[in-house]
Amino acid sequence: MDSIHTRKEKLKRKNEIKFLFNDLENEAFDKFCKKYKIKNKSKFIRESVMREVLGRFDKDYPSLFDSLDE
Repeated sequence: MDSIHTRKEKLKRKNEIKFLFNDLENEAFDKFCKKYKIKNKSKFIRESVMREVLGRFDKDYPSLFDSLDE
């Protein structure tokens, strides 16, 4: 039972990251969200950033065959 509680605590979003858009970036982002009917901008930004982060981790992760190329 404790492990389920611990897992839920780890998944709780309690760390905040802030960034700023200039006026043109904000206008473009708002148009994008309207065009593609994105209702939850925070979720969209979080998923987009994490997709990039995890994709790069996956790409940069050494594999068994990396040493054969050298």
